[in-house]
Amino acid sequence: MHALDPSALMGPLWTLLAYVALGWLAARRLAIDPRPIATLLIYLIAPLTFFRALTLGGPTPDYLLLTLAAFLVASLLAVAVHRLTRRSFAPQERALLAFSAGTGNTGYFGLPVAMVLLPPEGVTLYLFCVLGITLYEFTVGFYLSARGRFSVAESLAKIVRLPLIYAFLAALVVSGLGLTVPAAAMEGLSVFPATYTLLGMMIIGMTLGRVSLREVDGRFIGACVAVRCVAWPLLALAAVLGLQGLVPLSPELAMAILLLGVVPMAANVVVVAMELGITPAKGAQAVLLTTLAAPLLIPLYLTLMTRLAGL
Repeated sequence: MHALDPSALMGPLWTLLAYVALGWLAARRLAIDPRPIATLLIYLIAPLTFFRALTLGGPTPDYLLLTLAAFLVASLLAVAVHRLTRRSFAPQERALLAFSAGTGNTGYFGLPVAMVLLPPEGVTLYLFCVLGITLYEFTVGFYLSARGRFSVAESLAKIVRLPLIYAFLAALVVSGLGLTVPAAAMEGLSVFPATYTLLGMMIIGMTLGRVSLREVDGRFIGACVAVRCVAWPLLALAAVLGLQGLVPLSPELAMAILLLGVVPMAANVVVVAMELGITPAKGAQAVLLTTLAAPLLIPLYLTLMTRLAGL
């Protein structure tokens, strides 16, 4: 593994912030409505991005076990936050907080950092963990978010209509049967990951472009930051220390787990909130704050955590 260089984080950070700024300009100057873009991301771009990543990764039982573990951890943490905040926040805020608790910016921000810190096999381990968190976002996370506004039946109906679930199953079938996706199709799909990143971050800016300072909710933002910047790093460190005591744990997998715990809040918090109409402005504020803090926090956290884990 490579040593952590804080300057390596600046490239991804400024790129993401430039996308946010473009979204802000689009909302302010062009009066673009971000809601159709959120729908496009959820129902078209995300499923195709997910399908491509899985088919390229060549899922094996060991890799899928990582995906399952990440999915379960994210789901359990989100459910726990949802229950613990039932008396502290309004239903829509509670739903958005629960959704954000189970995920992070593991793709847009975390992947460039993983490619700096980890060898190729470590990046593959990290990607299959990310797939588990992404699957959480569009199943358990989406359900918890929808419950902030809709009934149980309506929330389940919305999940059933999400194509990302079927993209995941289709990718498993393709890989399990040894089928080959035509090269022309894979080349066409190669544009979707960058599109997903661009539009996902622009939606944050579009949402912020409609927010005034009077709408800033310090209590909600504080809760989001506490979960992402305190609970997740502690959980990741505990997972590494616990696994080290039970089974031989490779340094690459240990670093991948630690990285999952220190990335900023996920841009998909805003995307899902926009689609469901549950206070996307508050989510955008918290996402932007944790993204701005990431270049300072990630080197500090990873240096301390790797020492504690003996890496």
